Order: sequence, then structure tokens, then C-alpha cells
Amino acid sequence: MPMSKSSENYSGFTADERAAMKEHAREEKKAASRRGASRAEKEAAAEQDVLAKISEMQDADRTLAERIHKIIREAAPELAPKLWYGMPAYARDGKVVCHFQSAEKFKSRYATLGFSDQAALDDGVMWPAAYALTELTAAAEEQITALVRKAAG
Repeated sequence: MPMSKSSENYSGFTADERAAMKEHAREEKKAASRRGASRAEKEAAAEQDVLAKISEMQDADRTLAERIHKIIREAAPELAPKLWYGMPAYARDGKVVCHFQSAEKFKSRYATLGFSDQAALDDGVMWPAAYALTELTAAAEEQITALVRKAAG
């Protein structure tokens, strides 16, 4: 069967993409192992997983992630922390609303705070779904707090 031009160029997933998928599979397996635990126990374990992941980050990313975690937990306590493809994420009814992506994990020059389609941020026909983070000033923290509150609906 002849291959199309696009399939000739396809070389599969990158090593980083495969690693993220494997990490997601481990997260799902870990979550499944908690079946039978109380909701409070599951939530506490998920938060510990997120905090452990944050503690593994390099200094600059860890500092940002720790502060983002605190802002989200205070601004939208109804969002539950969880790991999502190895990233700290915050979900409503199990669906990710926002997440923190470290710069180091994806070899980027900046970390990002991203929002999913579950976030209540729709504004017209176009709106930002991710924000680059290089540092957290008081003004940036206020903006993030407002975004998270709006996203949580």
C-alpha cells in the first residue's frame, strides 16, 4: 500500500511525548489503586502527589509552582489538585480546569499556567488559554487569582 507524503514524514511520538504518556499511565494506575479509599483520603493523597511533583522541580519552576498551587487552593478551593501528564493540575468533577507546566519539563524558556476548555474563560470568539510565567509579582498574583476564580466559575 503506498504511503502518503504525510505518513512518510511521520516518525512517531517524541521521547518527551512518550514519557508524558507513560507518566499519565502511572498516574491512572496509582489513582485506580486508591479505589475503596474515602473521598477525603483520595483528595489528600492527590494533593500530596502534586506537592511531591512540585518538590522535584528545579528552583525557578518550583518557586512558581508552589506559589501557583497556593493561589489556586485559596482562590478556588473547590478545584481538586491532581497530577495530569506529570503536571500539577486542578480539576472540577475530575476534569482539569487549569494546570502548571514547568519550563524545564518541556525545555521551554518559561513556565505556563494553562486553562482547559472546562475553564469558564470564554470571551467572544478568541481568548488566551495559557499564560507564560517568568516571575510572580504582586500584580501578576492578583491577575492569576482573578483568572482562577473566573475559570472555576
